[in-house]
Amino acid sequence: MSTDSSSVEHVLVVPTSLFHEVGYFQGFQPNIQPYLEVLLNPAVTSYRPRDVMEQDSSFKQLIPYCIFRCDGQIFSYRRGQGQGETRLLKKRSIGIGGHISSIDQHAPNVYREAMRREIEEEVFLESNFQETCIGLINDDLTEVGKVHLGIVHLIDIDEPKVRPREESIHEAGFAKPSELILARDQFETWSQICLEHLIS
Repeated sequence: MSTDSSSVEHVLVVPTSLFHEVGYFQGFQPNIQPYLEVLLNPAVTSYRPRDVMEQDSSFKQLIPYCIFRCDGQIFSYRRGQGQGETRLLKKRSIGIGGHISSIDQHAPNVYREAMRREIEEEVFLESNFQETCIGLINDDLTEVGKVHLGIVHLIDIDEPKVRPREESIHEAGFAKPSELILARDQFETWSQICLEHLIS
């Protein structure tokens, strides 16, 4: 039986070799500008089937990864059934976000549209906020990390009004980074890397 290609999600990717050319790193990279200028250039990006890209480390899927902070406390949750990445099931996380999809191409700024859409799909954000891009995450030590590159956004909100919209987001709430890092092993590796940066 043939597969209907129109039903397959296509996500934005860049060649892993290009990421290496800009400057390979493992962990957190606060010097974002050289990477964003190159990796978000439409001349080097493409949209490819997500199911194929999840197994192909010659490409990196770019992921907006948004961290909500209020009065020094960080929003966290546990991933349940229904989250897109089954390899992260039951892991705790401080990041909200996801893939840049071909459905975002209608917008003048595809990256910003994808970030807005992912936040809107996953949580109710009911507070004024200020957003800052603070770094990138690369983790080639895990199977998930090998095929993704995170772009980290810190979203400082006036009030702790972030509620799960997706049923797969469990045990949500705010806590100090120094408290969350005590349960480090319960978190996905990207969250571990970000927590270490936030408390350093």
